[in-house]
Amino acid sequence: MGQHGPYDGPGDEHLPGSRGEHVLQSLFSTRERALRFYNRQVVDHLTPDMQEFVARQEMAFIGTSDARGNCDTSFRAGPPGFVRVLEPTKLIYPEFRGNGVLASMGNIMENPHVSLLFVDFFEDLVGLHVNGAATITTAYDAARRHGLVDEDQTAPGRRADRWVVVEVEEAYIHCSKHIPLLARQDRRLRATESRRPAGDDYFGVARMRSIGQERQGVGRPAE
Repeated sequence: MGQHGPYDGPGDEHLPGSRGEHVLQSLFSTRERALRFYNRQVVDHLTPDMQEFVARQEMAFIGTSDARGNCDTSFRAGPPGFVRVLEPTKLIYPEFRGNGVLASMGNIMENPHVSLLFVDFFEDLVGLHVNGAATITTAYDAARRHGLVDEDQTAPGRRADRWVVVEVEEAYIHCSKHIPLLARQDRRLRATESRRPAGDDYFGVARMRSIGQERQGVGRPAE
């Protein structure tokens, strides 16, 4: 699959992005800037530099939505390379045991469109957007098809229950403007400073429910 562009035709049907953004580009007179960005930065695969960037990332933000468009954004983290590039148009990331809700994978079951955002807060202060179509696979199938086995130490001490394969449709830069520079700190050092890690009731939901102060109606109404 080759690189997108150039985008110089009369219509929007061949442009990346949504119809909504194209309408707003015309309304707010940003079309020329948008076309310049599409032509210079948006590709339908991971370039060698993008692949190297993904291989050293320790976190990713995963955006999904269900069939009705209800959105969810989740955070994933692991050692450098926990998200694997299988080929320029395909990457894969592990799903570990969590709270059992399975919101991201549940959305993928209804709507395969997924968005990944990688941000380097520590060195280059740059981000990478990767949009594509996701499928869920078992640990057995990931090992059989892609050689991803426990010995790979994707996250030492944790076993990947499932993997999510993403077929890349768009990849583009998130520029460094406004990305804060952060400093790494060993989590073990925080324990020596008597700073307790956040518990599962950090935001007080369970405490409110125990004393009956919660407002009525939780979550989205079922249809």
